[in-house]
Amino acid sequence: MEREIIEKEILKEVFKKRSEDSHKYDWGYVLIIGGSQLYSGSPALSAMAAMRVGIDLTLIIAPERAANIIASFSPDLIAYPLEGSDIELKNLPTLIALTNSAKKTAEGKIAVVIGGGIGRDEETQKTIREYLKFIDIPCVIDADAIWAIANKKEILKEKKVILTPHSAEYFILTGKKINQMSQEEKETEVQNTAKDLNCTILLKGNPDIIASPNKLALNKTGNPYMTVGGTGDTLAGICGAFLSQGFGPFLSASVAAFLNGVAGDMAAEKFGPGLLATDIVKSIPKVIKKYKYI
Repeated sequence: MEREIIEKEILKEVFKKRSEDSHKYDWGYVLIIGGSQLYSGSPALSAMAAMRVGIDLTLIIAPERAANIIASFSPDLIAYPLEGSDIELKNLPTLIALTNSAKKTAEGKIAVVIGGGIGRDEETQKTIREYLKFIDIPCVIDADAIWAIANKKEILKEKKVILTPHSAEYFILTGKKINQMSQEEKETEVQNTAKDLNCTILLKGNPDIIASPNKLALNKTGNPYMTVGGTGDTLAGICGAFLSQGFGPFLSASVAAFLNGVAGDMAAEKFGPGLLATDIVKSIPKVIKKYKYI
C-alpha cells in the first residue's frame, strides 16, 4: 500500500477560519480519564495540549487525590474527583453519567482520551474495559488503557478509535516485538493490525507510523529529547482535540503526530536535553502560527 510522508500542509486541513458567531462547544470538548494515587501529571498534560490546539473545554475525570492536584495546576483545567485513590468499578456509574452529560452538552463535538497514569491494577483495568464497552463516541486509547484492552480487543468493534502505543505497548497489544523489525516490516505489521482491529494505530517511534485499515503515513518530526515523560500524553491530548472537532481518526492521528513533533523540535532548540513536556504544550501555538497559513 502506498504511504505518505506527513508535511506541514496537513495543518490546513484542520485549522479553519472561525465564524464570528461561534460559541462554546463548537470547537470541541474532550473528556480525559486518567490519573491515580501516584500519577497526576499525565491527564493534565493531555488536557493542556488539547486546549492549546484550540478546543473549547476539557474535563479531567480522575481519582480524588489526582483530581485535586490537577485542579491546582491552572484555572483553565476542570477536574472531577472520583471517590477512591484509583479508578474502581464503583466509579463506573459516575464515569457513564459524566460522559452522557458531556455528550448531550457538546452536541456531538466530543471525544475521550483514556489511559494516562491510570495504572494496571486489576480492578482499574476491568473498569476501563467496562467503560469502553459503553461509550459510542470517538476515543483515544493510550498507555495503561492499551494494557486493559490487549486481551479483549473485541471491545474496539464498531468504534472510532485511535490507539497510541510505543513499541513495548505494541508488544502487549499484539505479542509482536516490532522494535526488532525492519522499517518495511514495521509498516506492514502496523497496517495489518489496523485492519484486524478496524481502527487507527499511531505507533510512536522514529518515524511515527500511522495506519488505518486502508491508509498509511509516516511522521518524521520530533527528536531524541522527546523520550522525556509526558510527551506521549501531549500527543494523546492533541489526537483527542481533533477527534472532538469532528475529524476522522486517521487525519487526527496524522496531524497530532506532526504537530506534537514540531512543537517538540521547537522546544528542543531552546532546551536541548532539558526539554519538558510542558515546553511542548507552550510551543503548540507557535507551530500553529508559523505553519497554518503556509
